[in-house]
Amino acid sequence: MIREWFDFRGKVVLVTGASRGIGEALARGFCELGAEVVLSSRKQEALDKVAAEINASGGKAFALACHVGKAEDRQKLADEVFKKYGKVDVLVNNAATNPLFGPAMNATEEAWDKIFEVNLKGPFLLTRAIAAKMIEKGGGAVVNVASVAGIKPMMGLGVYSISKAALLMMTKVLASELGEKGIRVNAVAPGVIKTRFSEALWKNDFIRKVVESSSPLGRLGEVDDVVGAVVFLASDAAKYITGETVVINGGTGLKGA
Repeated sequence: MIREWFDFRGKVVLVTGASRGIGEALARGFCELGAEVVLSSRKQEALDKVAAEINASGGKAFALACHVGKAEDRQKLADEVFKKYGKVDVLVNNAATNPLFGPAMNATEEAWDKIFEVNLKGPFLLTRAIAAKMIEKGGGAVVNVASVAGIKPMMGLGVYSISKAALLMMTKVLASELGEKGIRVNAVAPGVIKTRFSEALWKNDFIRKVVESSSPLGRLGEVDDVVGAVVFLASDAAKYITGETVVINGGTGLKGA
């Protein structure tokens, strides 16, 4: 039974922000478990490269560019996926942006709008579009990739922290509204993971040393550290879990400030 819980053969998984970093690792992970994975991100060329590598290794991947902050892109993505597969069993809202490093009070309205457009509005509206078809098919799972910055403010990530806190609340709200329709909605909150997206953090000597010294595991996170938690929440092993957030930060803070 346990093996069956993690068997994604015959399932369609849509991952946004899948051209690199955490999203790419998630796409590869779901493919290894038998899923047919739709990779989405802003740049088609980057997606095609990842999809080609997955397909060459025996996986099943389909790449389609989409800026989740743009309505026409979201609609095109949903239409193309449903036309090709007829369903989506798992949606992973991973795409995010953060063009600003500094205090929230210094943020321009343009930066604020861009962050919320991609980090909150996009995931919400894409979830709404995908959930409609999930309901027709009897249910599914949504996993939102948030951040520990949404639980506790992180230095220099003011507006980003606010957007991720809102994403965590969105997770709870949608879990309460969609549960009776067979859809579970959960989130993960990674800490400092070594990706290009978070270079400003882990390449900062002070921040890196704080994370390493305050974590019982004594290291920064790697993209593979996130995959297991997301796969678990998307799988039948988590069939009685919804509205929850799994923190993935190596226990940072347990050994002191």
